[in-house]
Amino acid sequence: MEHALSPATLTELRRPRPYPAVSVLTPTHRREPENAQDPVRLRNVVAEAKKRLEHDPAVTRERRTDVAEQLDQAVAEVDLTHAEDGLVIFAAPGEHQVWSLARPVPERVVLSDTFLTRNLVAAQVAERSFWVLSVSSDRVTLWNGGGDRVTEARLGGFPLTRDRDNFDAERQERTGDLPSAFRDEDTRHFLREADTALARVLSTRPRPLYVTGETAALSLLDEIGTVTKDATHVPHGGLAHGTPDAVWQAVRPVVADEDRRNVDTVARRLEAARGRKAFAAGVDEVRQNAQQGRIQLLAVEENYRATVRADSDGGHLVPADSGDLDVREDIVDEIVERCLDTGAEVRFVPDGTLGEARGIAGVLRY
Repeated sequence: MEHALSPATLTELRRPRPYPAVSVLTPTHRREPENAQDPVRLRNVVAEAKKRLEHDPAVTRERRTDVAEQLDQAVAEVDLTHAEDGLVIFAAPGEHQVWSLARPVPERVVLSDTFLTRNLVAAQVAERSFWVLSVSSDRVTLWNGGGDRVTEARLGGFPLTRDRDNFDAERQERTGDLPSAFRDEDTRHFLREADTALARVLSTRPRPLYVTGETAALSLLDEIGTVTKDATHVPHGGLAHGTPDAVWQAVRPVVADEDRRNVDTVARRLEAARGRKAFAAGVDEVRQNAQQGRIQLLAVEENYRATVRADSDGGHLVPADSGDLDVREDIVDEIVERCLDTGAEVRFVPDGTLGEARGIAGVLRY
């Protein structure tokens, strides 16, 4: 199952497909007893997708068979034992993908000529992804961070390693037996290679970066690094050979501090916008401004959801129940995707941060 949404991957997902491009969404659960319902819901929503294919006159028999087979293959790849909060399946003639999301999604089936990406986009932003680079003199490991965990990222040539006869770099860094480990030319060259490799990763997948290592390693990166020089440094050795949990425990307080600073910055910007009457609040007002491309900064509380429908005039959104006609259950994710498409910053903040703004607010460009 897929987890990381890069700009290149998003562009590929939004590419028009031969009809039908099927998007299947269903909520999932991380823990018992709620997760007992997940296999049944998945089976039912996929059956609904196949029923829609069967009754769509625009779908030929050949394509119906092809896409149904792609759906079956996708379901076979789903691992509900490691489920997060939402599951998205994309299937089109000759292809399929399965995405696990750390953000709830509504249960729905969409047939179109493009895949429905708004929920992936919102989940990616809400997770506040980051990179961790763990450096030692014989190994450099890249970690993919987001939510409440990190996992090793095996991409861009990482992990980088080098062999040194009769040399236990990690032990010597911990015990201090080799104070010059980060001053020899081979080590300098090795870390330059790591810095260059990371620059290539960041060019296509830009995120905040944290670098862990012994103080000597971080000092060397200050001297020779480019992207690593400007990262947030965390003085903690031994993590290049460490476990994901050890890395997360080391960077967690630093990430939390950065999150708090970002929330404070968002609050100040919203308050300043309110003073100069460049402020929007509430799902209807924010949605209208987002459609016009007027949002400069969008702030959304982490667990804010809204189920709405258009009013009788079609100009405004009003609260609705899930079973209502023409209901829009993922309007928040729609707004997030629209704001990102028009160049806005999007920040998810803790529940209660926005007060009277009712879960969602924006700073306007004009």
